[in-house]
Amino acid sequence: MKTVALIGTFDTKGAEYSYIKKQIEKLGLNVLTIHVGVFEPAFKPDVSNQQVAKAAGSDIHSLAERKDRAHATEVLSLGVKKIVPKLYEEGRFDGVLSFGGTGGTSLVAPGMRELPIGVPKIIVSTVASGDTSPYIGTSDLILIPSIVDVAGLNKISVQIFNNAVLAMAGLLKFEAEPFSSDKPLIAASMFGVTTPAVNFARNYLEERGYEVLVFHATGIGGKTMESLIQSGFFHGVLDLTTTEWADELVGGVLNAGPNRLEAASKTQTPQVVSVGALDMVNFGPYDTVPEKFKTRQLYKHNPTVTLMRTTVEENRQFGEKIAEKLNLAEAYTTLIIPEKGVSGIDVVGEPFYGEKEDKVLFQTLIEQITNPVVEIIQRPEAINDKTFAEFAAQKLITLIEEKEGKNNE
Repeated sequence: MKTVALIGTFDTKGAEYSYIKKQIEKLGLNVLTIHVGVFEPAFKPDVSNQQVAKAAGSDIHSLAERKDRAHATEVLSLGVKKIVPKLYEEGRFDGVLSFGGTGGTSLVAPGMRELPIGVPKIIVSTVASGDTSPYIGTSDLILIPSIVDVAGLNKISVQIFNNAVLAMAGLLKFEAEPFSSDKPLIAASMFGVTTPAVNFARNYLEERGYEVLVFHATGIGGKTMESLIQSGFFHGVLDLTTTEWADELVGGVLNAGPNRLEAASKTQTPQVVSVGALDMVNFGPYDTVPEKFKTRQLYKHNPTVTLMRTTVEENRQFGEKIAEKLNLAEAYTTLIIPEKGVSGIDVVGEPFYGEKEDKVLFQTLIEQITNPVVEIIQRPEAINDKTFAEFAAQKLITLIEEKEGKNNE
């Protein structure tokens, strides 16, 4: 019989969690209750708040006496982060479920994110809209909008609670046929305006026995890719689309943080890097573009995405930053420069074509990359040309084989 870990504040939301627990049990599932509130619970949990606090090196009584909700949330969240993965490793539960507002979601989400990809994890939350990246991170955590606050049993809340319980039951009771593959994995970064390049390269790699996982360079895509590279998932990285650096440095909405383009170098994972979509910074709908950028060259990519052409000076900054990251590499790294354009709209006749901007980007990279292990190749094509993409794919295969050869010596 499968077990659901039910995590929540059983002191302030005791009636709600008691109801949810009974609904889970009615479906023939076991429940492992974990209390993460500060005060006495409405029912006896399987894992007490004292155990959670202890996992964080604290004491629940001192937290209660301090009467500092923010501090208590921080400590208990750390305890959840430590105790939940441990309980899973011990085989105590198969999926995890929680309900809450901003505080409750912030408290339990870090622990859920520590669980392996594929373990069912659901939070019914008041924050399940807008920017949910602080809660989900790079995990496969599912957020379900609570519609009304998680406060009381009523016509709407009960329906949402039951839907979440049924969703968890379905995830645990029905198992899809596992997808098994022993093909070596490749990570690839893609954007709408570099899709042809990545598709050409992916087909080339897959025809030669590799499996390609494509990450959309929307900020969280780059973060997720970096996280999985760091964890050792991949044999190689085809990082053709480094556009997230434009948003990071200029102030767009799709930045991937300051550690983008580090994981492959640190883990010595073979990598082929290019400068895809560095001609643009991304914003939301046109009216959300910051006022200071309204006089810049803007392009409505679709109703929800507005692109801004990057300047000569910004491209110099991109070149300096990418050079800084590639200078960290210890081996197996190639940078390929597409001299005829870095995206589908940065070619002759398209709205973002910028010969001067691209030239500064390319020249900065050539001048600033001082690491002798980084090979720099200039190609007389645009990034989306088939010949460019297949050359990049073949170069990555060469780097992978080079590493495997050294490992077998």
